[in-house]
Amino acid sequence: MASPSVKPLAVRVWDLPTRVFHWLLVVCVAGSLVSAQLGGEAMRWHFRFGYFALSLLLFRIFWGFMGGIHSRFSAIFRLRRGQVLSASPLAGGHSLQGWLSVLSMLAALLLQIASGLVSDDEIASAGPFTHMVSAALVESATYYHTQMGKLVVIFLISLHLLAILFYFAIRRQNLISAMISGDKKLSAPSTASVDSFPRRMLALLIFALIFLLLLFGLRYSS
Repeated sequence: MASPSVKPLAVRVWDLPTRVFHWLLVVCVAGSLVSAQLGGEAMRWHFRFGYFALSLLLFRIFWGFMGGIHSRFSAIFRLRRGQVLSASPLAGGHSLQGWLSVLSMLAALLLQIASGLVSDDEIASAGPFTHMVSAALVESATYYHTQMGKLVVIFLISLHLLAILFYFAIRRQNLISAMISGDKKLSAPSTASVDSFPRRMLALLIFALIFLLLLFGLRYSS
């Protein structure tokens, strides 16, 4: 006698703040790359995209400690100890490889933006903090930001896209759909992320404070 099939259940894995962060960061990174290639007046937008991306990344660090259970950095430590199995409370979130990809992307983008803040193309564009550091640091940061750092970011984005295609074509998992709706269809029990209105308002408040503090710092750095 055949065993009955288990009907997948939709579980809220990614809370709204995590999803909004993800898609806004996609827009900022794409906008930064395109505006850098265009140059000229588009460099104003390059800086704007960079500043907004920095606000998003700083927010994500906070949300890595305060967000839904699947968005927290603590999940990676359970993964390293092998405690996340198919029926565990964290089974619906990132795999260990997924978390390593996330952390690598966050680190690469933070380094890219940080180098941009002290870069100077010696033509028309200079970061807001170039006057606070040595000429040698400006030269090194400019090289990294315009050459090596950009290639690192493009490489990691390419790996990310290939992973999405792999999961869709081979494992039959639509990661993009989950990052839009927030839900994953799971056959094993998994704890849902808290995605209540108060939590969403908390996330909005945290991001607003980070963004305003960043604007204040940029304004008074010159």
